[in-house]
Parts: sequence; structure tokens; C-alpha cells
Amino acid sequence: MSTPASKPVKRAPRPHRRPKKDPARSVAFRALRAVDERDAYANLILPSLLREAEQKGMDRRDAALATELVYGTLRLQGTYDAIIAACIDRPLREVDPPVLDVLSLGAHQLLATRIPSHAAVSATVELARAEIGDGRAKFVNAVLRRISAQDLDAWIAQVAPPYEEDAEDHLAVVHSHPRWVVSALWDSLGRWQPGAAGRAAVEELLRADNDRPEVTLVARPGRIATEQLAAELPDSSPGRWSPYAVRLAEGGDPGSLPAIQQNQAGVQDEGSQLVALALAAAAVDGPDRLWLDGCAGPGGKAALLGALAAERGAALVASERQPHRARLVARALDGNPGPYTVITADGTKPAWRPGSFDRVLVDVPCSGLGALRRRPEARWRRRPEDVAGFGPLQRDLLRSALASVRVGGVVGYATCSPHLAETRAVVDDVLRGRADVEWVDARPLLPGVPALGEGPDIQLWPHLHGTDAMYLALLRRTA
Repeated sequence: MSTPASKPVKRAPRPHRRPKKDPARSVAFRALRAVDERDAYANLILPSLLREAEQKGMDRRDAALATELVYGTLRLQGTYDAIIAACIDRPLREVDPPVLDVLSLGAHQLLATRIPSHAAVSATVELARAEIGDGRAKFVNAVLRRISAQDLDAWIAQVAPPYEEDAEDHLAVVHSHPRWVVSALWDSLGRWQPGAAGRAAVEELLRADNDRPEVTLVARPGRIATEQLAAELPDSSPGRWSPYAVRLAEGGDPGSLPAIQQNQAGVQDEGSQLVALALAAAAVDGPDRLWLDGCAGPGGKAALLGALAAERGAALVASERQPHRARLVARALDGNPGPYTVITADGTKPAWRPGSFDRVLVDVPCSGLGALRRRPEARWRRRPEDVAGFGPLQRDLLRSALASVRVGGVVGYATCSPHLAETRAVVDDVLRGRADVEWVDARPLLPGVPALGEGPDIQLWPHLHGTDAMYLALLRRTA
């Protein structure tokens, strides 16, 4: 007698497991999406995202990881794009931006952190499941496993073109800068460090752009002494060049400091401090009673200039075109020990009489290529045509500044860019054919600061001075 065949037992379907949200990676992903979708700046959007996550229980360790993931991914985005492109079978432009952001976060964990590979892959796949769905998470998993097969050096050797064949393209991939930025920085360095020295220096500069910058504070004269500010920060160190600078220990939170909360000090790169100090130190012929900051927003240089002016019994006028930035200037100057006025005005159409001021600073709008350490996303956002677009405004502002200063007074033209088209070319164009203006050598006005070139203008560099790449030209009206 035969027995019937046993029927296969049906297993109950597995319950769908909801992905676990990792707070650090979730914040990092949201920050990258804001940078991509809304042209937000990471240094502005990330603090608000971290505060929101901390209110929900995220600890400081996760906040530090989120910060590293955001800035590290943005700095090396170009390198990661080249590596990801080598691991997929379609053009990179056809990958949905949210998927690419997740892949970049995963690549950074695999190639530039100490997170174990298996943990980096699993955590990033979990992020993909939570943020972009299970289907695309499988794609993320496959790509990240390919990336994990080699370390960063091996990948760069594979995806970067040989230096001998195309030096600029090689440096662009290795150091994660757009090719046109590499070319522009090389040209600028060639003026200050010609020949072989310039070729070696460009790699040092590109590396410095990818270093995490120190947080530097300024002790505002008349409000707090530098020594008193340093005493609030036991792990701090003095600035390299500015007598008012204090460097914060890594991981310090400047916003929690009483001196910052009471507006006695501010966060300000040492390069910006040096610009204000040089203008204040330049000799003027005649009285020294009224100073102008013609492009004052958001107010860091205005606050320092106002304090330096007050020490001499002078007053500062701080002018800013944008009303919301003018409010930031007023906030920075609140508590200044001397008289000051904040106005909302267009610096190219002065609201004051010609020749009204003894000292004038115009820190003009620019491409921001000198602050890529702090705003790494700017390198991917800017285009070569942007530089040309700033030129007419920069020239108009300098002409207006020269008209605003009296005979014997001094103008400072500053920009946070080393691009030749935004620095010496602007000044040379404005001065062409003018016999009523002379150069002031800015180098002796910054004693102790090395490698300032042959003058009379100066260019600061991240790799030489540890500052943003600030440019300064000082000019005196003579007739």
C-alpha cells in the first residue's frame, strides 16, 4: 500500500524589518541633501541639524561623527566620484543624487576613517534602507562592496590619470578639486612662487584645502583681553600672527563660551584679523578720525576695526548693502567701546560725500576660493564664469573706496580669493592711468609674518600661514 507524498510545509513569511536609523549618518545624509538641493552651506545647515538631533538624544560622540562625515565627504567628493564611477556600469550623472550622497558617505567611511569595512558597509546600507528604500539599498550594497576591495591609495592609482600625461587632471582627482580650480590656484602660486617652487607648492596648497581648519577666535580690544579669553580656554593656544587671536582646541564649541555669548570675542580666521590690523597700521597723512568698512557684512572685520578705531578716538561707519547682513554687523559691533554707525547702503553708490574718510576697507564679494577649507562645497558650486561675474562689482567697489577716502588717507582692498582675476588684476585695472594713487607696501605692517612675496600687496596661504587665502592691497590717495 502506497502512502501519499507529503506536501511541502509552507513557512510563514518573514516579517519586514524596519531599518534602524543611525542618528549620526542620518544627520550627515540630511546635511548633504540640503547642500545639493538648496545650495545650503554645510557650516550653516549642520549646526541646526545637530541641535535638533541632540534634543532627541544624540550624544556628542555621534555629533562628532556626523560632522566628520559631512565635511570629509564634501572635501573628497571629487575623488569619491571618480572611484564610484569605476564601480558602476552607467554614467555617474544617471545615478540619482540621494543615492550618490549615500554612496559618497559610505566611500568616505571605507576609505578615510577607521571604521571597520564591514561596519561601514552595513551601516550605510541600513541608512539607504531608511532614507531611499530597500530596492536602491541593494545597489548601494553592491557598489560599496566593490569599493571595499581596495584602499584609497590603490583606488587613486587606478582612477587618476598619470601626472606626466595631464598634471592638472591628476591633481584634480588626487586632491579632489575641480580642474579649473587647480589651474587657477597654480597660476596664482606661479606669481608668488614661480618655477619649480610653485609646482611643489600647489600640491601643498591642495592638501591644506582638505585639512580640517582650526577654530580661531578674536579677542575684541576694549571688550576682553587676549589673555583673559585664553584663560577661559585651558586647552587653547595663542594665534600665530595676530595679537588678538586664540586658537581653540580641536572639538571645542565656541558658541558655548561666555566671551562669545557676551559679544566680547568672535570666531574669526587669523587672515581676516591680519587684514584689519594692516589697514589700521598703515600711515595716513593728516587726521585719523573717521574709518569706513564699505562691505561690512557679516561684521567680523568691522568689529575689530571698530575696536582699533576706538583706541585712537576714531569712529567707524560700517556699510552693508543687504539688510539682513547689516543686522549681523550691528550685532557684532554691539558693545564696541567707541562710536560707530551701521548703515544699509550700496557701496558702489555711496551715501556719503567724496573724501569723507581717513581709512577705508572694502572686503569685496568674491568666489571664496580662499576659504575652501571651511566651505568645501564651494569648490563644486563655483564655475569659472563666476569669477568673471564678480569682476565688475569688485572694480566698482574699489573705485568707490578710492573716491570715499580723503587725500592722504588709505584704502584696503581685500578678498578671500587668491585668483589673479580677483586680486592684482582688479587693482591694476582700477589704477591704470591714475596718478593720484600710490601703493603702500603692506608687508612691514604685518611684522613676523613670513613668505609675503615681493610686495607691495600680500597674499596669505593655508599651506604657508595656516590662514584662509586672504589677499590685501593697500593704496594711498596722493592728490
